[in-house]
Amino acid sequence: MNDTLVTIIAIFIAAILMFVFPLMTIADRNDDVCQQALQQDTVDFVDKVRNVGSIKQADLTAYKQEIASLGHAFNTSIEVKVQDENVGKKTSWTTSSVIGENVYYSVYTETIEDKVYGAQGKYPLKEGDIVSVTSVNTDTTIAQSLRNAFYSITGKGTYQISGSHAGVVQNNGSNLD
Repeated sequence: MNDTLVTIIAIFIAAILMFVFPLMTIADRNDDVCQQALQQDTVDFVDKVRNVGSIKQADLTAYKQEIASLGHAFNTSIEVKVQDENVGKKTSWTTSSVIGENVYYSVYTETIEDKVYGAQGKYPLKEGDIVSVTSVNTDTTIAQSLRNAFYSITGKGTYQISGSHAGVVQNNGSNLD
């Protein structure tokens, strides 16, 4: 009876070592590849927006389709920090062309997408605005499921596939189109 129990435990441990850990490694590698692809797609999109000076409907749609092709569902948030030109007059600057400090106000995803997918078809930006995009997966990956099953002692893992990038706009979008 004792030998049978030891044999069953040994078979169970061998099965875990031979099948589950390689599966976890492959799933982690898949998440790493998706992470790198998402990051590169996000960098490319933000850099294009910075250089063109506007968020165009075709570009945003292409970005969303590109990240959707990674096989996961993503929540994309866009923030544009618009440089306010009416900041008041201060004379503490040494150059006469700068009046006051740079003051920014933020515009978020819903407002931006309303303009992009609306009649205008784009969200124009101006030189000096700051655009940032973050995409995070909303589904549970295989690696997350396996990790949560085997590491339940330490709690549920919060690892997510995400990509983010931000930058200062180089051109005025209203002048180019």
